[in-house]
Amino acid sequence: MNLQDALADGIRALGLDLAPDVPERLEAFARLLIKWNKVYNLTAIRDETQVLTHHLLDSLSVLPALAGIQRLVDVGSGGGLPGVVLAIARPDLQVDSVETVQKKASFQNQARIELKLPNFRAHHARIENWQPAYAPAAPDGIISRAFADLADFVTLTAHLAGPDTRILAMKGIYPTDEIARIPAGFALEQSIELAVPGLDAERHLLIVKRT
Repeated sequence: MNLQDALADGIRALGLDLAPDVPERLEAFARLLIKWNKVYNLTAIRDETQVLTHHLLDSLSVLPALAGIQRLVDVGSGGGLPGVVLAIARPDLQVDSVETVQKKASFQNQARIELKLPNFRAHHARIENWQPAYAPAAPDGIISRAFADLADFVTLTAHLAGPDTRILAMKGIYPTDEIARIPAGFALEQSIELAVPGLDAERHLLIVKRT
């Protein structure tokens, strides 16, 4: 089975209703990621099958939790995960990716150009110093995938979070200790157990809000 067909099967397994061209566009992103990874070391995963499960389908698994979110900030996404994937899957979603490593931000901007993603922007900056172009309005969501300890993630992005902003942390095993250290003024709103097709590992999405 080729990558595009495997992607389509994974999308069906996740129960997602996406545009017909999404598997083809995600495959193009995967090829780009694998190509650039040889030079820029964007991700430790190089096997095509693992790129599918550990990166593409893992990123897509959070889509149902983004219902109602129109402006999303992706923090420390490296090769554009989940930000680029989510921008491809939801053309109506404005994604701002904030990445501290120049070469990774450059790759993301190259992906934006090659994949024609007007709803995606990559910024080379430290998240604690960054402000979106639409400030003072707050983003609807701030997401990270294995970026940092939950408490650090909340602390570093607190200046961006409005009263209705969801802070979404993609995690593996349910991090009880990290949840106990959520900073004052914030609380866990919801924990969602994610099932990623082909990935035999625990995955959780933690949603934090201001109290």
